[in-house]
Amino acid sequence: MKLTAIGTAGSFPGPNSAASCYLIETDEEKPTRVVLDLGSGALSPLQRAVDTDGLSAVVLSHLHPDHCMDMTGLYVKHCYDPKFFNGNISDTGSIRTRTSVFAPAGAQERLTRAYYTDPGKSPVAASAHDSDLSHAFDFTDIDHGTSHQVGSLTIESFLVDHPVEAYALRITDAKGAVITYSGDSDECDNLVAAARGADLFLCEAAFQEDRDTARGIHLTGKRAGRVAQAADAKSLVLTHIPSWTDCSIVRGEAAREYRGPIELAKPGNSWTVCDSPPTQITTQNTVHPGRNRTAPTTERGPQCAQTDEMPTNSAK
Repeated sequence: MKLTAIGTAGSFPGPNSAASCYLIETDEEKPTRVVLDLGSGALSPLQRAVDTDGLSAVVLSHLHPDHCMDMTGLYVKHCYDPKFFNGNISDTGSIRTRTSVFAPAGAQERLTRAYYTDPGKSPVAASAHDSDLSHAFDFTDIDHGTSHQVGSLTIESFLVDHPVEAYALRITDAKGAVITYSGDSDECDNLVAAARGADLFLCEAAFQEDRDTARGIHLTGKRAGRVAQAADAKSLVLTHIPSWTDCSIVRGEAAREYRGPIELAKPGNSWTVCDSPPTQITTQNTVHPGRNRTAPTTERGPQCAQTDEMPTNSAK
């Protein structure tokens, strides 16, 4: 199972990264390809990494724009691209395949309102009514404790601590390897449960100790490290760090709490999870976290979330 960071910027697209978006792919002859969140600006780099027409599903951790807004762009692509759409949009049978979307309740209405001024009244021709995005997407609600099978992946959702309904996602492949994605959350028991024994814990760390004092919104590096340690996660990848935050400080906070390998997510980096620890594959080199742990850098947010290349789209 491979995880690729598509967008890693915290709360809004940064100068060098789109907002939250991650791609998980399996290595079977017919791979399962799942996108975790599709935040502001993420559709462009996602298309450089994968053929979006072949996605198995999109899973949205919550409905803040930095985690879901580019779903409206994906809707346009999947609704009108001749490769995907064949016939009159008013004929529901003309859509070749709808993309499965797993999201908190209300996602279909929220995304429809983001695209249409008034759900139920399409601004396009009368013969082309699609007032709820259902021609392109097949929505399924997630809730705390629900589990969904997508291809060879099992995706479990855990309600976490954020101002809106939000979920951590635990993804298990057919071989039992586990990736946990925190989504947006503060420290809470459900997040520890979601990350329990994970081979790779992809965890947000948008806040900084002694500066960002609000609770119930985001994790600091310290709290992310504490969750990873309590969960006995095998490796920790920090993400969702905004451009005004020094990544080295956040990583240092985490390292004082968590005794395993820690990395910073950068767009274009990927990790293959099959053994412990997972192998990180970047555009330039290969890193085995357990043996080649690097020292914290002094780069600030934009540089920490930067890479000059994205994976080539070879999955058609």
